[in-house]
Amino acid sequence: MMNNGSKTSLRYVPKVTVVGAGNVGSSLAKRILDTHLADVVLLDVVAGRPQGIALDLTEASGLEMRPQHIVGTNDYSDTAESDVVVVTAGKPRQPGMSRDDLMQVNGRIVQATVKQAIAHSPQAKFIIVTNPLDVMTYLAWQTSGLPAEQVIGMAGILDSARFRTFIAMELNVPPEDVSALVLGGHGDLMVPLPNYAAVSGIPLTELLDAATLDRLVTRTRNGGAEIVNLLKTGGAYYAPAASIYGMVEAILMNRHRILPAATYLTGQYGLHDLYIGVPCHIGQQGVESVLELALSAEQQAALETSAKAIRANIQKLTELLAEPAQLAVSV
Repeated sequence: MMNNGSKTSLRYVPKVTVVGAGNVGSSLAKRILDTHLADVVLLDVVAGRPQGIALDLTEASGLEMRPQHIVGTNDYSDTAESDVVVVTAGKPRQPGMSRDDLMQVNGRIVQATVKQAIAHSPQAKFIIVTNPLDVMTYLAWQTSGLPAEQVIGMAGILDSARFRTFIAMELNVPPEDVSALVLGGHGDLMVPLPNYAAVSGIPLTELLDAATLDRLVTRTRNGGAEIVNLLKTGGAYYAPAASIYGMVEAILMNRHRILPAATYLTGQYGLHDLYIGVPCHIGQQGVESVLELALSAEQQAALETSAKAIRANIQKLTELLAEPAQLAVSV
């Protein structure tokens, strides 16, 4: 940004708001600061939590030579003029809470979060992480009134990273030598594509037999649950934070990266009026375009099955949000 009243050229520092100071949000904030990508506002409803994390990271900045800074807050006015808003806020399923309850309470959280954030940053790009992700991204888009390309769901990058990791472990090669792609909703009906995976350019189908590929596909679909079962008291956060970071960087640096993400479809892959994971060009404007791949009949059917489940949940959420709130939500 150039100050026309002075001969001094000032470098514009981007601003990223992270809503939700849990493990995912705080890990993302640290990664953004560590790479000097942007200033960060960490917001949470719990008084003291974002402030404490921000203070801890600020105290570390002198040791790690970070030029960017972080603010911890419970006040949305501190998020004003953010370039990107990342929504990680949401409640995990509690004992006695049905899946409908979870969808309803997280829907209300996402609605309240987006309304307050966009009031202070009307030009921001929104990245939604709250589950059920594809449905919450659709809700965020409807709530925001923004062009669909400015509201994106994070899932495909994470699911693809898990697929890459399991392939690398199976073949005993570095993950960076593996490329892989997962489409569809973020859940049991995701669609890993072995025929679009490769190791140093060698098609995966040339390296592994069908039974092994099926096993890796199944493990990918259950990748999040596998970590939950191992940790016992929570879910993954380092890989999700790294996945979100890739999207934030692509937007702020205008990288025009091809990344799998939940975006709004208007006929691509034969699907309309829903958010679902597909490969996208992501840059400064958000989703710049959707890449349509040639899918087998089986893969297309699987993608349509995933889309059908998302549509059903959108309808269910619409009905749930029309009901009086059963759970108090403060965002």
